[in-house]
Amino acid sequence: MLNKLDKGQQTIVKRVSRGHGDEGHGGAAWKVAFADFCLALLSLFLVMWLMASRQAEHMEDLLKAAGGTLVDEGRGRMSMSMGGPRGSLIDRNPLPSDGDTLSKRAANTGESEPAGPGEGLRLSKAHYESHADMLELSEVLKALGAEVGLSSNIRTIITPYGLRVLMHDTDKQGMFQVGSSSPNERFRRLLKKLGPVFKLIDNQLLIVGHTDSLQYADRSYTAFSNWTLSSERAMAARSYLLAGGMPTKSVLQVVGQADTAPINPDNTAASENRRIELLILTRGQAHSIAQMFGSPTDTMPLLGDDVSTSLPDSAALEELRGQLHNRDM
Repeated sequence: MLNKLDKGQQTIVKRVSRGHGDEGHGGAAWKVAFADFCLALLSLFLVMWLMASRQAEHMEDLLKAAGGTLVDEGRGRMSMSMGGPRGSLIDRNPLPSDGDTLSKRAANTGESEPAGPGEGLRLSKAHYESHADMLELSEVLKALGAEVGLSSNIRTIITPYGLRVLMHDTDKQGMFQVGSSSPNERFRRLLKKLGPVFKLIDNQLLIVGHTDSLQYADRSYTAFSNWTLSSERAMAARSYLLAGGMPTKSVLQVVGQADTAPINPDNTAASENRRIELLILTRGQAHSIAQMFGSPTDTMPLLGDDVSTSLPDSAALEELRGQLHNRDM
């Protein structure tokens, strides 16, 4: 109620109207920020799409290049990734610690699964030493290679040091993905099948990685090179052998030799030069290599027992000097 208002006084009512720019918190500023965020997100997706397209073009260019195949190494290009297409050096599939086992379903129901690595494998002895022993072991390894369709990729040589097993590329079939240390499916299966063999025998082995002579574009000393590739492939082979059940003590040494030891020296870029070698050692050779890089346990005198290293006394030295002086006069 308006009571006791002065007659000359007027009541003024002021209405305040808000513009559209003053609505909410901060007005239209949040809209500008949201638009910038959407633009940045769209740009990110565009860059990722362009990178994926460029990778596909790179693969097509590799296959169309002169003599290009799926088993080419560098050919003047950088590797796709140090860890394969997945972009990681760690395989996302879990590796069993002691070979393949039956699944929970089979264990609970009693159903049998297809034979896994090592199922039904029989060897005549626990240690292979002689030429006849190595010949028997060679036949076993070749049979396992034939089971996975890699009979043309496996070659064995019996040497005085032991059995040399060459698992190499051919013009039709490679062992690893292009320029990476990730084995293809058949080679992974072969390595896992070989794992139980080394679980059943006492022989130790060397794992050696080799590449062809084709080099990568970046030749700087810190760049990814055939030395890196051969070493990583040898380590990858060790990992899958362990996945098949090979004990860790079976491996004496893992080595990468790059392109320094081609088996086809007339054509150092040939496919067979790209390989993984397993040298299954005799007991004596394994001991010699272990002693070569380990702490020596036996000592050998530098001089024989008939050589005297004691110094003569001073009187004998003076007499010797006198004899030499008289001889010179």
